[in-house]
Amino acid sequence: MRRLIVHVEGETEEMFVNEILAPYLRNYGYTNVSARLIGNARNRSRRGGIRDWKTVKQEILNHLRNDPNCISTIMVDYYALPKDWPGRGDAEKFSFPQKAEYIQNELAEDIRSEMGSGFNPSRFIPNVVMHEFEGLLFSDPASFARGIGKPRIEAQLQQIRNQFSTPEEINDSSTTAPSKRIEQIIPNYEKPILGTLAILEIGLLKIKEECPNFHRWILNLENS
Repeated sequence: MRRLIVHVEGETEEMFVNEILAPYLRNYGYTNVSARLIGNARNRSRRGGIRDWKTVKQEILNHLRNDPNCISTIMVDYYALPKDWPGRGDAEKFSFPQKAEYIQNELAEDIRSEMGSGFNPSRFIPNVVMHEFEGLLFSDPASFARGIGKPRIEAQLQQIRNQFSTPEEINDSSTTAPSKRIEQIIPNYEKPILGTLAILEIGLLKIKEECPNFHRWILNLENS
């Protein structure tokens, strides 16, 4: 019997875990997969972005210690990730393919160190989404547009996608991050509702095919 707790930073990621990831991973022996909103995200009236690493780490450690049979993972955006998170500041000097891997390795090492020598490191599988969750939606612009009931915007979404080798490379400035690009096309974009509808239409397999870092995360979960 395997249980997985996914620490997430927002409602869209929470819905992704509960509606898409959980059913998928049941095929790989997981009996329970559940999302946990971290930090301020739990207080839905006072959300203000992801918390500092000290706070988030303590939540992860509590779950790992209180339930020795569970596996823990996180799903957080590289975009706007606080600089106090292990590896985040130094990641800027690496090329794109190495950024997420570097932070994930640093996070894993920090948890391993806190848990001690008897800890099985495969119980914590960090995942940093490049550059943010909305980037995954560009895995299939046609399905994205169809899923949110706006098929006429497919060409605009595809034009953005064509500029990058993978959806994960869509960059992360305050004007060019994936979510900012979407908001330019869809004013008043409702992330939790429309993001979930889009992901449901796109499907997990297509995202795995288009997004290498995301694919590695899913493979690690499948094989843990």
